[in-house]
Amino acid sequence: MSRYIIAMDAGTTSSRCILFDRQGSICSVAQKEFAQHYPQPGWVEHDPMEIWSTQMGVTMEAMQKIDARPEDIAAIGITNQRETTIVWDARTGVPVYPAIVWQCRRTAGRIDALRADGWEETIRAKTGLIPDAYFSATKLAWILDHIPDARERAERGELKFGTVDTWLIWNLTDHQVHATDYTNASRTMLFDIHRLCWDKKILEYFRIPESMLPEVRPSSGSYGQTVKFGGSIPITGVAGDQQAALFGQCGFQPGDVKSTYGTGGFLLLNTGERAVTSTQGLLTTIAASVGEDVQYALEGSVFVAGAAIQWLRDELGLLTNSPQSEEFCRQVPDAGGIYVVPAFVGMGAPYWEPYARGTIVGLTRGVTKAHLIRSTVESLAYQTEDLLRAMGKEAGLEITALKVDGGACANDFLMQFQADLSNVTIQRPACIETTALGAAYLAGLAVGYWKGIPEVEENWSCQREFYPSISRETRETWRRGWDRAVRCAIAWAKDEG
Repeated sequence: MSRYIIAMDAGTTSSRCILFDRQGSICSVAQKEFAQHYPQPGWVEHDPMEIWSTQMGVTMEAMQKIDARPEDIAAIGITNQRETTIVWDARTGVPVYPAIVWQCRRTAGRIDALRADGWEETIRAKTGLIPDAYFSATKLAWILDHIPDARERAERGELKFGTVDTWLIWNLTDHQVHATDYTNASRTMLFDIHRLCWDKKILEYFRIPESMLPEVRPSSGSYGQTVKFGGSIPITGVAGDQQAALFGQCGFQPGDVKSTYGTGGFLLLNTGERAVTSTQGLLTTIAASVGEDVQYALEGSVFVAGAAIQWLRDELGLLTNSPQSEEFCRQVPDAGGIYVVPAFVGMGAPYWEPYARGTIVGLTRGVTKAHLIRSTVESLAYQTEDLLRAMGKEAGLEITALKVDGGACANDFLMQFQADLSNVTIQRPACIETTALGAAYLAGLAVGYWKGIPEVEENWSCQREFYPSISRETRETWRRGWDRAVRCAIAWAKDEG
């Protein structure tokens, strides 16, 4: 009997592989960062071949650590950075251009044109998304517009498009399977989330040949087999990272909510079989589920969360490693009156200001390195609080408890600050790798490794809870300061001449 499920976690800054057992426990893990490319201000790219090679490398490493053979693996689940766009030659498998990352803002002008053409409401009604350069559609159109002969080749059926999950599946199956799942398709701004199909009118508007697009399948089901690891292993689970995290947090019922603190920050609320249209700047998206019937979710998206900590480490050199940020946060009693708004690539929900830029306000001569680090860490909580307030209004409910996951949720200071700021109980699970765990659950349920949802739910346990501990007056003072700082970040863009 197979002992493990493989979860391939193709993130924004690294490739990871985790092997889970039936208790949802981590048995082996391997991770490798890959290069981030910024060819122009606001542009972000990855090398698709590096994504593929690092994902292969960490999977083999994780298997070798516990001497796992192909016959020990019941199935593979894949979860991935969403919206990131890759186009490749259908015959050779060679990308025609670097992957354009979800954070990339190069197509903001194309979104302005879309709105001027009167397409905003059509996009929202069909895809559930607020038109933005964040999503795949304008990135794909940009490649077709700017790479010589790309559009003509696409029309002849010579090019394939996919998000990172599709790219990995294509390579894992030796170019036999060109597919994605409902969750990733719902993030392209090309997919009708109600009729569950690629929308022909939107494709015509962007002049994207439908032949480029992958087949769309349920998140838990067959995506072919791979023989890349010495034997045949089925690929049976696929979901975008945030939907996978909600599934890994056992957010199976309407009203379940989770917040992920990864490269970006993402709050998802399960709305069941009902697709709720937002009036608060949130997105309507498809949630990961088992079977043909889809569930929906409301989502708030923050473009820069953990990436702000990486900025402190890599660009400013203020940290040796990311966990060190908690130590600096505790060296000072507060942020020294400063606020960092990390709008490096614009602002997502609930503002949707593509031209906003990173801002630091309130600087005085007494501000220290520790203050700057603390205020940057606090920005993750403030942005999540923006989403929580919008989500509460949208759903007509008071959110009193929040399940958290992602690498930054290991920071106890951040979690306590979030509880204080938002006046909610923060519940951190025993396994914070819920994105990978969700992909594993989807894969395992498809092959009977887990017999059903109740067996999966038994695996969830809370490692620690954080409770609010400050006064209402202090909380409101903090929020007012943040709101002023956000207005400054937006005004910087609005006043650009």
